[in-house]
Amino acid sequence: MGHALKTLGRQPEAISAYQSAYTVNPGFGDAYWSLANLKTYRFSEAEIAGMRAHEALTGTPLADRYHLCFALGKALEDRGEYAESFAYYERGNALKKDEIPYRAETTERNARLQISLFTPPFVAARRGFGCPRPDPIFVVGLPRAGSTLIEQILASHTQVEGTMELSDITRLVVRLMGRQYSETEPRYPSVLAELPAEKFREFGEKYLADTEIYRTDRPFFIDKNPNNFRHLGLIHLILPNAKIIDARREPMACCFSNFKQLFATGQEFTYSLEDIARYYRSYVELMAHWDEVLPGKILRVQHEDVVENLEDNVRRILDYCGLDFQPQCLEFHKTERSVRTASSEQVRQPIFKDGLNQWENFAPWLDELRKNVLF
Repeated sequence: MGHALKTLGRQPEAISAYQSAYTVNPGFGDAYWSLANLKTYRFSEAEIAGMRAHEALTGTPLADRYHLCFALGKALEDRGEYAESFAYYERGNALKKDEIPYRAETTERNARLQISLFTPPFVAARRGFGCPRPDPIFVVGLPRAGSTLIEQILASHTQVEGTMELSDITRLVVRLMGRQYSETEPRYPSVLAELPAEKFREFGEKYLADTEIYRTDRPFFIDKNPNNFRHLGLIHLILPNAKIIDARREPMACCFSNFKQLFATGQEFTYSLEDIARYYRSYVELMAHWDEVLPGKILRVQHEDVVENLEDNVRRILDYCGLDFQPQCLEFHKTERSVRTASSEQVRQPIFKDGLNQWENFAPWLDELRKNVLF
């Protein structure tokens, strides 16, 4: 109930539901983390004491323990107790990482395969492939890089439908991988070289048909799955007239924001600073490749620039999408729609600069991260 109310923007009721959940079960870590994940909630002394006590109990289940750790990290960060806050973030990440199978090598190998396949001659030979409809606007990048803000700005336009982080491209990739998946020699993306032109049109038309359920009568819609940056070559082949926006944020701010975030599902690279750094480097290198082989195709939007100069960047985004300027895009926080990401409460407020450099409070513990992402 709390999650549903949060998605609808009914924050006071969501808070009451989350508090009711931990009243029923005082050690229920997800209830505390859901409050912390609002980004605007401030815990009381009693709540913090309760979280500490339950996190320290030897019988606390693993999932409750790491939820409590992330919630305590946020609660103590808000109080300016950064050393202890980092200790809880670090513990929560370590506990979460123990239960997931993520391997950075797989992500890096997949990026290298994309770079190897999508050469300028390969792309040129497939010019004109795919479904020509221009409906989708893909917003890609790392999580916590400002993509929800871009989505909210665009969804405030009368011609654009805001949807969610759609999984349709991921499902297509899984289909192309085939049933006999080999991690060392995967079928995708190399299988794309074997497919006839009509297949790419078929894939594009199926993507549009499957996403109809999320749309009304607006001619354009947003697919905000950040992980789609890994498949921009495929997207270009099946939907050559789709728009692609790369949401970019200052590296340290983006990477540490991911370290502080406990995701409901996916984004398994975020549970160690080393994995985050490697993923970030792979992302930057792959995006540089897409810029090279798809020149002028991708609009890069720097989050800090949007915060510093909202109107110029809104006009730039709308112009790239071929949309006329509408003033309500500047007042995106007034747009009433369901928002399902961790930034849901932030985009329901006007632009604020407070969060731009929060990572600097944790600088003493981030030397290795800084060394690996500032290259």
